[in-house]
Amino acid sequence: MKVSMDYVNDNTFKVKNESNNELLIDMCDPERKNHLSPMELLLSAVTSCAAVEIVSMIKKRKRNFKNILAEANGVRVDTTPRYFTLINIKYIIYSKDLTENEADRYISLSLEKYCSVGATINDKTTINHSFEIIR
Repeated sequence: MKVSMDYVNDNTFKVKNESNNELLIDMCDPERKNHLSPMELLLSAVTSCAAVEIVSMIKKRKRNFKNILAEANGVRVDTTPRYFTLINIKYIIYSKDLTENEADRYISLSLEKYCSVGATINDKTTINHSFEIIR
């Protein structure tokens, strides 16, 4: 896996992957913000990485699956480097027959065992999860 980065301005950078997909990243103040920040991308990455595994497990068990949404927030330390000490992710899963136990198990396995982004986050960060099933 490889990405390249190019300077746009003092707060904005362009990254490109090996397939030539491009993404702008900025670290601008909220009133000037036009793109996701690196830390927002990390939250997005762990949330969506685990979602891929969750959906796969639901479908492998032949459960009904319509959609999955997620909301994530992170708590960061106040000093540099401002790493996450806590990440909370709530998944909203649309399924007619998925049980609460199954949802909890699939989400836990995804975040703790199968998601490579989650596995990359170090021991300084706790990742909690919750869920809601919509029938």
